[in-house]
This record gives sequence, C-alpha cells and structure tokens, in this order.
Amino acid sequence: MDLQKIASTGTAVAVVGTGAFVGGGHVIDQKTGGPQKREDAQIERIREVVREEIYIQLVENWPKSSGPVKGLPTPQKNYKNQIPK
Repeated sequence: MDLQKIASTGTAVAVVGTGAFVGGGHVIDQKTGGPQKREDAQIERIREVVREEIYIQLVENWPKSSGPVKGLPTPQKNYKNQIPK
C-alpha cells in the first residue's frame, strides 16, 4: 500500500510540474505576442506568393510593343487662341 501511495504521489507531482511548465510557456507566448507574430508572418508569406504571381502575369501578358504608332504629329495651330471645330 505504501508503494502505491508513493507511486501515485510521484505521478501527481510530475503531472503538476509538467502542467506548470507548459502553462508558463503558454503565458509567456501570449504576453510576448506570439500568436500575432505567427499570424503576421503567415500573412507576409501569402503576400510574397501573391506578389510574385501578379508580377509573372503582368510580365507574360503585357504586350512587347504598342503597334505601328510612332508618336503624335506636332500641332500646326495654337490651340490656346484658336479652338478646332
């Protein structure tokens, strides 16, 4: 009977000690902003992936030239004084 009490007391002490250690780590994590830091890091990773995908789509789908347009002709009239009809 004494051996059983010693074993159960030892087990109880081990469980309480482990719980205090894990609980203390959780409290420290909460106080130092651990969950918010992990969420911010995950959002930043998602932003990097989206940024890369958007850049690739813009580069691949943007036309290499704008066609035969070379520029606009120089106006012959002074449009500040004479408005075209």
